[in-house]
Amino acid sequence: MSNKRKQPTRTDSLESHLKRENPLLLEPLAEFRRLDRIAHRMRMLGPGESFTRRVSWWPVISLLGTFSAGKSSFINGYLGTALQRTGNQAVDDRFSVICYSDAEEARTLPGTALDADLRFPFYRISGDIEDVAAGEGRRINNYLQLKTCNSEKIRGKILLDSPGFDADSQRSATLQITDRIIDLSDLVLVFFDARHPEPGAMRDTLQHLVTDTIDRDDASKFVFVLNQIDTTAGEDNPEDVVAAWQRALASAGLSAGRFLRIYDEEAAGPIRDESLAARFKQKKDEDLAEIQRRMVGVEVDRAYRVVELMTGAASRLSGAEGVGRLKQYLGRWRQRVALYDLAGIAPLIALLVAGFVWAGNTTHQVVSEVMQGSTFGWVVVALVAIVLGAIHFSARRLAARQIAASIKPASMQVFAMDLRGAFVRNTRWWRSIFLLQPKGWTMFARKRVRRILDKQETMVRRLNDRFAQPSG
Repeated sequence: MSNKRKQPTRTDSLESHLKRENPLLLEPLAEFRRLDRIAHRMRMLGPGESFTRRVSWWPVISLLGTFSAGKSSFINGYLGTALQRTGNQAVDDRFSVICYSDAEEARTLPGTALDADLRFPFYRISGDIEDVAAGEGRRINNYLQLKTCNSEKIRGKILLDSPGFDADSQRSATLQITDRIIDLSDLVLVFFDARHPEPGAMRDTLQHLVTDTIDRDDASKFVFVLNQIDTTAGEDNPEDVVAAWQRALASAGLSAGRFLRIYDEEAAGPIRDESLAARFKQKKDEDLAEIQRRMVGVEVDRAYRVVELMTGAASRLSGAEGVGRLKQYLGRWRQRVALYDLAGIAPLIALLVAGFVWAGNTTHQVVSEVMQGSTFGWVVVALVAIVLGAIHFSARRLAARQIAASIKPASMQVFAMDLRGAFVRNTRWWRSIFLLQPKGWTMFARKRVRRILDKQETMVRRLNDRFAQPSG
């Protein structure tokens, strides 16, 4: 028996964490593991990869938006401590992941602390950055940092403060991290600055944070916040500023959803009109209470979201984005192989026919010698078979390389499915082009995925039993 110890995996650490924090999520974790095994056999996931990498098992609240929109000030006010630097200009060009620590003194740790620790949702994100910006994966500390805070409000949660959306010159890598953050988050607070009432100037920001998100299945987790609204109190009609932002969001496609207005009361200047000041304060208190209610509720939201993500991963693997897309690539490959075979074999046949015609009775002689077991005849047949085989396998290889080059890398696929790797595995020289099902997508695998999808209702009922009492 081998004495080699099994290395702990991400799901092992998650299992230990969930046993302590939320045993109800152990069941979806087990289903994710089964889904991982199917995907690994299909090569839809690379070695060491897991669908759980795209799932936040810890509640994540992210704050996105333009620089000087008040994200850091909001976090400081929420935590009750000056953890984040604030200012009117871009004061930090890194994403700050904030988690609880029982140490009295706050600490700032490098991005490596997140990239190399499989307990955090940013495990191995350096590889994703490398895929979109060559050489940047090694500079993970320039993009991420981990901050600790001894505040009960952050216990059991992760807060994520982003750099100014329009303040980072390394835009491709920043957008890659932003997309990962959006996928992982249970609540996304998108901040805009009421002091800069020119929303049309931030077309790219609106495109990425509004237009590209409103059609998501989880669009309800986005809350749009117009911050520092008190600065508009001096306008002749402060409602015009709000209306301008509402029109900008509507032009970006947001026709519904929450649009909240807040400000920092301690930092706010005096509002001379008492009735206006009371109206601003009342609206601010209502909207701030709504944000804090959503922040408190992320743990419950997270439990339901994990179940949704479990069935979503199963659906995507078995549906049009996974197996369906792989079959499309394989079908395209077969068609191209047939075309290349025809292009290579047709001239060979024409050449053989021309040679037989030129040689007179040679064709009949070859056939007769083959029928009689003549060495010469079989040598001719073997040579023809070798040439045909060389043409066919060259056609397979050429077609596979061309199509594989057109498939996006795993980091750009939904749930990081490696369609390119799965395609390459299914086009190996020993795999028949007539096999209709991808390797690993067996009857057992299909039944297993259907069983995972069928479990959603059972798991949701168990969550309802914990968080609600539908039966009274």
